[in-house]
Amino acid sequence: MKSVWRIACRLAAVWIASAGLAWSQAPDAPPADAPPAAQQPAVPADSSAGGLTPPQGDEPPLPADDEYYELFRVLADTLDQVERNYVKEIDRRRLMEAAIRGILQELDPYSNYIKPEEMQEFKTSVEQQFGGIGIQITMEGGQLKVLSPLVGTPAYRAGIQAGDWIVAIEGESTEGISLDEAVRRLKGEAGTSVTITIARPASDYKETITLQREIIHIETVLGDRRKEDDSWDFMYDPQRRIGYVRLTAFSRETPQELKRALEELKAQGVRGLVLDLRFNPGGLLSSAIEVADLFVREGRIVSTAGRSSPERTWDAVAEGTYDGFPMAVLVNRYSASASEIVAACLQDHKRAVIVGERTWGKGSVQNVVELGGGASALKLTTAGYKRPNGHNIHREEGAGEDQEWGVMPDPGYEVKFSDEETRQFLRYRRQRDLLLVNHYRRPDTQQADPPQNRPSPQGEPQENQSQDRQPQGNQPRDAQPQDGQLPAGAGSPSPDAPPAAEPGEAEAGAAVASFSDRQLQKALDYLTQELAKAL
Repeated sequence: MKSVWRIACRLAAVWIASAGLAWSQAPDAPPADAPPAAQQPAVPADSSAGGLTPPQGDEPPLPADDEYYELFRVLADTLDQVERNYVKEIDRRRLMEAAIRGILQELDPYSNYIKPEEMQEFKTSVEQQFGGIGIQITMEGGQLKVLSPLVGTPAYRAGIQAGDWIVAIEGESTEGISLDEAVRRLKGEAGTSVTITIARPASDYKETITLQREIIHIETVLGDRRKEDDSWDFMYDPQRRIGYVRLTAFSRETPQELKRALEELKAQGVRGLVLDLRFNPGGLLSSAIEVADLFVREGRIVSTAGRSSPERTWDAVAEGTYDGFPMAVLVNRYSASASEIVAACLQDHKRAVIVGERTWGKGSVQNVVELGGGASALKLTTAGYKRPNGHNIHREEGAGEDQEWGVMPDPGYEVKFSDEETRQFLRYRRQRDLLLVNHYRRPDTQQADPPQNRPSPQGEPQENQSQDRQPQGNQPRDAQPQDGQLPAGAGSPSPDAPPAAEPGEAEAGAAVASFSDRQLQKALDYLTQELAKAL
């Protein structure tokens, strides 16, 4: 068997040397973040670009460069020697995957190999949906605790509340269970069912509920607070008619979700808009283009070009544009990729003022190619993009603060947060996003009064304590995407996600009561001044 492996290694060197050259000359697979006209599944299959397929028919293999062949032979001989002589037996797949990772480590930070066991998580991070019951959970004192149900999900309709304990899953106690194991048990194919037992603190309430799993869609278009029916309220200041929309990622559904929010605001006579892209790690290029096109009537949105990719450009169209009102876009040091495309476009066209901090500086496009028949995938940087004015966004390794990269706030609108302020903001935002009271009325449950927590238009938080317990303890496994997390076992952060500051363990309620969002206040001040000019 080992002799077969050695022969295969040597054959692979010849095969890779010929097929690898063909691969480098083949057209790119449709990017995962291609524009709508070329939109593909999250992980597109394209054997011409991703698979090592031997030449077909009578077509002779491409001649292999002598140095190229020699290098592959060294690799094959190394694998052979490890297989035969290493002190311990080692799994061959581990060896090959380590070799792949080693190759990609010589590239940029955004090119990586997605292992078979990571594929589902990767697809979830792109699609922003998964099969489950729709709850945010954490561990506290060795017990599984509900942080919040997700609106409209099976858990929400069952009347599950923030602060409930999940004491059993399928009749098995959850005491001492790990968070990952709990997520694994709760997730599953849509249409299947799971039975959980919940208990409510400080009461005798205990109930066993069977829930049918559904496709859980992760919201990417959020407001500042919820209405009494738990939907988002996008009108931040009804008196001045200033709207507020927060994008947490750029998924396939983001443009349509945003259109619905804008239509709602339009019906209410919106006169100014804050678009919050803070902590938005990016996502699909197609979504970024569609979002920017919603606010710009004409002109360049973005252009891309790579060593093996021809230059491509995308321009705005007038149809469906939302304009006639001033805009402020909030960004911070963790706004990246697709967020920077939108912010740069609106800034260059003078459609919006940019408020906050210099953005992350990710101006590259990744092409996702299936490997091994779709069992794994390669995410490879194939192009870079430039903003409408032709300037660079990407921050190269070692780039200094005085060099050109990212998106800078407009003069006079830079508002930097300290590291501590950033942590406070994350705690503040996470607390306000949790659904502390479930307003879905079941026949056997009593509806509670809605919480009234909301900062004033001047940015000073005003808090009325609700009767529900405030979420505390560990970082939730399925916090909102702006925290770099995904709902209950949905997987790792967005592929483009830069590292974000952890919220910490401080009292969440105190964070809500004390935090003042200076960046948002600066945006509101700008809009107030612009509206005053129009009077």
